[in-house]
Amino acid sequence: MSGRASTERLSRLLAMVPYLLRHPGLPLAEAAAHFDVTEDELVRDLELLFVCGTPGHLPDDLIEAEWESGKVYIGNAEAIDRPLRLAVDEAVALLVGLRTLAEVPGLHDRDALDGALAKLSAAAGDAAHAAASLAVDVRVDDADPAAAERVLATCREALRTHRRLRIRYLVPSRDESTSREVDPMRLLTVSGRWYLEGWCHRSEAVRLFRADRIEAADVLDADGTPPPQAVSRDVDSALFLPSSDDVVVTLDLARQARWVVEYYPTESVEPAPPEAVGAELRVRLRAADTRWVQRLLLRLGEGARVVEPVELAEAVRERAAAALAAYGTT
Repeated sequence: MSGRASTERLSRLLAMVPYLLRHPGLPLAEAAAHFDVTEDELVRDLELLFVCGTPGHLPDDLIEAEWESGKVYIGNAEAIDRPLRLAVDEAVALLVGLRTLAEVPGLHDRDALDGALAKLSAAAGDAAHAAASLAVDVRVDDADPAAAERVLATCREALRTHRRLRIRYLVPSRDESTSREVDPMRLLTVSGRWYLEGWCHRSEAVRLFRADRIEAADVLDADGTPPPQAVSRDVDSALFLPSSDDVVVTLDLARQARWVVEYYPTESVEPAPPEAVGAELRVRLRAADTRWVQRLLLRLGEGARVVEPVELAEAVRERAAAALAAYGTT
C-alpha cells in the first residue's frame, strides 16, 4: 500500500469509529456508501479495527467489530469515539500559516485556500481571534533590504499584470551576471528565502531564481504568460536536484568564510574535526564544474582548505602560484 493510500485509510478509520458508534446496526451497504468504499474494502477496514485498541493488547483492550449479520456494530472504542479536533495552539499555527500563504503572489487555487481559511476560522472560535493578532514577516536576507524589496515588488507587479520580466541575475557558480527574460509563475519562500519561479527564455525551461541574487528587474511591455510546458517544481521534495555526475567537494572553513554555507547549496555542514586547525566548519557541496569552486577558494584565501578531492586542491595551488607569478611574487 502506498504512503498516500495508507494515510487516506487511517483518516477513514479515525472517522469511521465515531460514526459507526453513533449508528449501531447500520447496514453494511449503507456504511460502505457513506465512506465511498466498496463493501469488501469496508470489511477489510473492520478486520483491521478488530485488532486495534489501547496499549496492553489484551482482549478487553481491543475494538470490537461485528458485521456477519449484514449490519455493522462497533464496541469498546470509547477512547476514540469523537472526531479528532485541533488544539488551540495547533489551530492558531494553521491559521497563521494559511494567511501567510495567502499573501504569496502567483498562488494557484486561491479559492480553495480562501474556503479553507473561512471554514477553519469559523470553527476555531477564540483561536481565530488569537491568530488575527499574529503575522509572519518573510523577507529577503540581504545586505540591502530596500533593494531586495524593490525586486520583490517588481516581481509581484509582473505576476499581477501577467507581463514578462527582464532580470539581471548573479550566477555564483560562474561568478558572473546574466541578463534573462522570464515569464513569472510564482513567488515562493523556501527555508526563509524568497525565490522567483518562471519560464526562462534563455534556458527554455522553468528556473528558480533566488531573489537576493536578482540585481535588477524590469517589467516589459510583453505578455508574460508561461508556455503550456511550464510546470511548477515540487519544492517539498527538493529545491536543488543533484546529479550523479557532480563532484562532491569537502571544504574546511574558518570563521571569516562561514558565509559560504548561507550563499551556496550544501549537502552537509558539521563542526570541523580537531585536526583541522583554524577551521570551524566542514562542508560538503556538489559541483557540476569545479572551476567556480577554484575561483571561490582563491577569494577565500586562508579562510578555506580543500579536504577532497585531492585533484581540486592541486588545481587551486597551481592557479594561486600562477597568479603570484604574474605579479612577480614567488
